[in-house]
Amino acid sequence: MSVAITIDLPETVFSAIRKSPSEFAAEMRLAAAVKWYEMGVISQQKAAEIAGRTRADFILSLARFGVSPFQSTADEIMEDLRHAD
Repeated sequence: MSVAITIDLPETVFSAIRKSPSEFAAEMRLAAAVKWYEMGVISQQKAAEIAGRTRADFILSLARFGVSPFQSTADEIMEDLRHAD
């Protein structure tokens, strides 16, 4: 099941960014998914779903936005390893 969301934007927006309405919508979905992933709100898999991409394609898209595919810092990983059984 899917849900459609309507957003009203001035037509000048599309010419300013040189994208069609459908290209703009796809870019907006990706940008939102990347930001929510970066903030730790959603997983990579959920972000890929929101962006309408495979997980592999989403991970590759992160570089375009300068976002690391890893949500844990090196210190957090080391701490987890210290407590691993």
